[in-house]
Amino acid sequence: MSDSKAKEYFHESTTAYSQPAGAPASFAELTKKVGPAVVNISTTKKVSVRSFDPFKGFGPKRGPRDPFEDFFDKFFEGSPEQQREQHSLGSGFIIREDGYILTNNHVVAEADEIIVRLNDEHKYPAKIIGTDEKTDIAIIKVNAEKNLPYVALGDSEKLQVGDWVVAVGNPFGLDHTVTAGIVSAKGRFIGAGSYDNFIQTDASINPGNSGGPLFNLNGEVVGINTAIFAAGQGLGFATPINMAKKLIPQLVEKGKITDRGWLGVAIQPMTEELAKSFGLEDESGALVGDVIAGSPAEKTGLKRGDVILKFDGQQIGKSVELPGLVASTPSGKTVDVEILRDGKKQTLKATLGKQETEAGTVAEKEKDGEAKKADVMGLIVKPLSMEDAHELGIPQGKGVLIARVEPGSSAEGAGLRSGDVLLEAGGKQINSMDEYKKAAGSLKKGNIVRLLVRRGNASIYVAFKI
Repeated sequence: MSDSKAKEYFHESTTAYSQPAGAPASFAELTKKVGPAVVNISTTKKVSVRSFDPFKGFGPKRGPRDPFEDFFDKFFEGSPEQQREQHSLGSGFIIREDGYILTNNHVVAEADEIIVRLNDEHKYPAKIIGTDEKTDIAIIKVNAEKNLPYVALGDSEKLQVGDWVVAVGNPFGLDHTVTAGIVSAKGRFIGAGSYDNFIQTDASINPGNSGGPLFNLNGEVVGINTAIFAAGQGLGFATPINMAKKLIPQLVEKGKITDRGWLGVAIQPMTEELAKSFGLEDESGALVGDVIAGSPAEKTGLKRGDVILKFDGQQIGKSVELPGLVASTPSGKTVDVEILRDGKKQTLKATLGKQETEAGTVAEKEKDGEAKKADVMGLIVKPLSMEDAHELGIPQGKGVLIARVEPGSSAEGAGLRSGDVLLEAGGKQINSMDEYKKAAGSLKKGNIVRLLVRRGNASIYVAFKI
């Protein structure tokens, strides 16, 4: 999709940006300019209350279990399931005068009702236009009786560490709170998903800020406030707006991302020692650890040990930047890939392939090995690709990936979800789709099954009745 067509979906700044010298005396004028386009988003969804969560206390963002949790889990285990309403708050910002709003996927995901409150206190029901779980980006829309104020999207690539930024949102439900800080780092990896590449800032970001805008001093959106670091204060993270700009057209037109570019390399970070060994002046670039057979990378001539310095004209500051750049580039596009090989720079032409169907979507074909329908546990699984295995830190040829969990199934009740990796079933290792199908095929309603599941950095046994 051309850049000119992409701009039909949002307003992009045409003003050249340069960071003013010194600290600004006030952010008042900036706040007046952009504040009316920042919205409060409240959601309601019906959830099943289950007393037992086998994953409680596990994962990269959670601490060890409290002993009292074990007691209460056992005390309430087996209690009847109940339905209740769950309410949550977030932020967003208007990108078009006809009511299109950009926010985080986790703010609106699975919501039964979405209410948007504007700066002038007007409230409107909103509907989801498009969502993307992998990048945590979503677009919703309200139908207002008038044109709405909007903000322009800037260029996050031009941000530099030390630049001033301003966050506007609704932390803890406190409407239109403004905080300011600097860009603390770029290309930050925090283990939040497949395309970790965050802007780190010390502008205060708290629960309720999610989905809100991060502005430069021109009043241009340069990031979407996404995450806070529970382990410390003064650390906030935002998704670079350039990634969102590439995905917005697909989200508006198709409701989801159906076309992600695929190169077919397994990469690793460039350390100081590796950089010196390759004759690099710094640690920028992405080191190719492996090339997938038959991939666009192999056809291009990329080799293990190459260092990718630029992709489609964009400098690779850190290795975590490359997956997002590739994924947000449409398949079929031919791009320049600048590499360092044997101490010499060269540029290759790569025509990108198309990524496999998203993990949460049911494939319509059997040739890739993914099941067409859920098994007796309520699971749809698919083979664990080399890229998935590398990303999750699992040896290739071990386990299968959960592509989908059927709503209301026993697997859902046990806490399983898409993206989990099944390593064992009934004490037997699962190393292929055939082994999984054999294990799942032997199960019947009423059986109790024990699974070994990998999620994030944690592996845990889960047992449940089918």
